Amino acid sequence: MCLSIPGKLIKITSQLDETFRVGKVSFDGVIKEVSLALVPEANVDDYVLVHVGAAISVVDEEEANKTFEILKQLGELDDLNTGQGNQ
Repeated sequence: MCLSIPGKLIKITSQLDETFRVGKVSFDGVIKEVSLALVPEANVDDYVLVHVGAAISVVDEEEANKTFEILKQLGELDDLNTGQGNQ
């Protein structure tokens, strides 16, 4: 199953131009580097949906929190803490 996980954009870490940016996104305290190329409108403190390392849309904070809690309850976030976490 393919999932998009909501997280909070906490920092822009690199920017080639207005389109090609990379940022750090927090998923309940787990920080990952994410491509922001598909969401040029995203700003620090926005919530974004992330799919395979790329933010695909900006979402409302309340919806992001609800979705994240449901995914936690379903155990769908187990892989988030494993692998290569970038902090």
